[in-house]
Amino acid sequence: MQAEQGATAVLMEQPVADIEVMTEFAPGDVQLPVVLPNAGSELISDEAEAARLEATRAEEVSGLLAAIRRLESIVEEETVALATGQKIDFDDFSGRKSRSMLEFVRLMRARMHLGGETEITEEIQQLRQKLERNRSLLEMHYDAVREVAAIIVRAIKESESDGTYTGRAARDGQ
Repeated sequence: MQAEQGATAVLMEQPVADIEVMTEFAPGDVQLPVVLPNAGSELISDEAEAARLEATRAEEVSGLLAAIRRLESIVEEETVALATGQKIDFDDFSGRKSRSMLEFVRLMRARMHLGGETEITEEIQQLRQKLERNRSLLEMHYDAVREVAAIIVRAIKESESDGTYTGRAARDGQ
């Protein structure tokens, strides 16, 4: 009963230009009237709808830009720490970058239609450059850590070995 009253109230609020009822139908089919909006109110609602869509689009753009800038900030912070030799909590940076990247990817998927926005395209290009620099410094850092680890492993093996089980070439330094 309440659903019928709600539907009636909604129909009563809309201006009606014409009600069209189909007269040909198969036995047992229920036909409902088709409500057509008043042509004069279309212009006003189209302008209002366009303004609403523009405001929504502006909100989406600013939200996506904010997510990109947050990710850029985290990447830049880590890059500066790597470049200046500061002590780095890699777990913290990794977690922060992962969460920020997840947010960015979700927003991009939900708003693929914004991919053509110039401002977003420029921000993504800047992010890509910062990510590339970050990757390069991380790779250099990783290579250095690997070399140090190899030196330590070699030193441990040499200190534990008395030469009994190594071949003559290893003892001679070959």
